[in-house]
Amino acid sequence: MTLFAIIAVLIILCAVFSYINERFIKLPGTIGVVLLSILVSIIILIADKTSYNVMSAITDIAHQIDFSNVLLNIMLGFLLFASALHFDYHQLKILRAPVLVMSTVSVLISAFVFGLLLYGLTMFFHHQVPFIYCLLFGALISPTDPVAVNALLKKSRVPAALRTIIAGESMFNDALGLILFITVLGMTEQAATGISFKEISFIFLHEVGGGLIIGAIGGLICSKLIKSVYTHPTIFLISIATVLSISLIDEKINASIPLSTVVAGLIVGNRISDEKQSDSKFLKGVWQLMDEVLNTILFVMMGLQLVLMPFLKDYWLIGAFSILIILIARFISIFAPAVLVLRKTTNVGNLFILTWAGLRGGISVAMALSLPDSPYSQVILSGCYFIVMFSILVQGLSLNKVVDRIVSHREKRLRNA
Repeated sequence: MTLFAIIAVLIILCAVFSYINERFIKLPGTIGVVLLSILVSIIILIADKTSYNVMSAITDIAHQIDFSNVLLNIMLGFLLFASALHFDYHQLKILRAPVLVMSTVSVLISAFVFGLLLYGLTMFFHHQVPFIYCLLFGALISPTDPVAVNALLKKSRVPAALRTIIAGESMFNDALGLILFITVLGMTEQAATGISFKEISFIFLHEVGGGLIIGAIGGLICSKLIKSVYTHPTIFLISIATVLSISLIDEKINASIPLSTVVAGLIVGNRISDEKQSDSKFLKGVWQLMDEVLNTILFVMMGLQLVLMPFLKDYWLIGAFSILIILIARFISIFAPAVLVLRKTTNVGNLFILTWAGLRGGISVAMALSLPDSPYSQVILSGCYFIVMFSILVQGLSLNKVVDRIVSHREKRLRNA
């Protein structure tokens, strides 16, 4: 298939799935399109070889799209810039301590706990996976996904302070998650077994420091240019050019694209909101539309990736238990930081909300698909897909019910006190 044909069929699928969901299924947009994409993928897998041109076209799309490259190097920057542009900057400043701790310390704790529990599980089922590969799985699955989180928090009833923490954590933990993934992946390769703490520190400082500097410079230049013009098309083009420039520079110098675009979005959103109300309203409106369209395309692509999975029947048991393990690891990873940082708001109910709202998404799948061939890559890929689909479909659909139950139980307890 030509590039034009791939894009055309993909957008047609997005429109069809969105219409069916909006007209008949009536699930939240992202959940609905993922569910329909998975159903189509299952039909293709059951049919195996089909003569229908539409099914063949869908299969070709899944095989020809480099999901990891498209998401991590192209779409992610736009999605994170859009999310940061709408983010409550002043609320983030108030809650910067818990956001910082949960986007760093919690990721490290979760990766280690998950790796340790998975290693024990694989030994129990006599399907032993080396601990370093279990830790690699933990590194790619521990960061919460900003795309999935922001898509589902829009209509959630999560309390405002917790919503800011969850959204802020998801936007900032990708940089550490990607660095941790690269570091552990290097340790699994024979040539990199001697990787030193100095090398790890250099990678971290290069990715994070470079990302912060490029994002800050890009955001300041973008906001200054926007303030000097008055036509909306020009303002929109400046913002698009900013994201593209940041992504190209970061890719060239190996800095963090997610971190840069988040910083740039926060700066632009904060600097123009007070001075140019009409321009700010226009810019945020058009980026919200772009965010929703790109989200739809991303989640359709993610659902269609099922046709590329090593067939899940071989690893369904480990995949199912991996869901339980990541929830346990998530709870443990936020318990100590929550007790230390969120003293005023810490209770069991808030911990459960933070645990259940920690959604995984396309970034984890993209990292899993980028793994080099090894005896364990298919186990990790299948387990990752189980966790991500459970996260989006089950946690996403039930988040409001969990929040309502916890809040009502808390209110009832206060009335009885």
